[in-house]
Amino acid sequence: MKLYLSVIGIAMLIISVINILCNTASWYNVVIAVILCTIAQFALDGLIAIIINKMPDRLFGINNRLFYVSDKDKRLYKSLKVRSWKDKVWELGGLGGFSKKRILEPNSPDYIEKFIIECNKGVLTHRLSYPIGFLPMVFIPDICAFTIALPVAIVNLFLNILPTLALRYNTPKLQAMLKRMKRKAECPETN
Repeated sequence: MKLYLSVIGIAMLIISVINILCNTASWYNVVIAVILCTIAQFALDGLIAIIINKMPDRLFGINNRLFYVSDKDKRLYKSLKVRSWKDKVWELGGLGGFSKKRILEPNSPDYIEKFIIECNKGVLTHRLSYPIGFLPMVFIPDICAFTIALPVAIVNLFLNILPTLALRYNTPKLQAMLKRMKRKAECPETN
């Protein structure tokens, strides 16, 4: 969480300083616009998360092709070394009632299936945040839409891509875990 807040704070500072030095608006209007755009990003991301969290779990099941992770995706995640940094990504699923920071019931197929569903909800939440993060540009006047709202939206995009990659990296591993559990349950004599 500290890392994310640091990135956001540093980005806000850089965006503000550049706009003040370029004289795009008075310094206090720049600061207010940067703060409002950042708040708008948090609000939009939160609203999307609330809407997705209210949707029925059956839409996010393990067999939903929308959330399929291909071998090509897996190779990409490996080349991006997602495993080495995924635990540093800000995880706010606990606010919605299900934290994905660690597996609390590793021997429960129902829990693992719920974990996968929550990962899929997270993926959709972050993916919807990509384009919706650019919405504040419509409401910021003149050049500030491009010098303030756009850079804030780009930072938001980056901060939403990281958890998407982490969630999609974890999902195939969880699915394999669930498959093994179900196979063991079907053939208890091989245990």
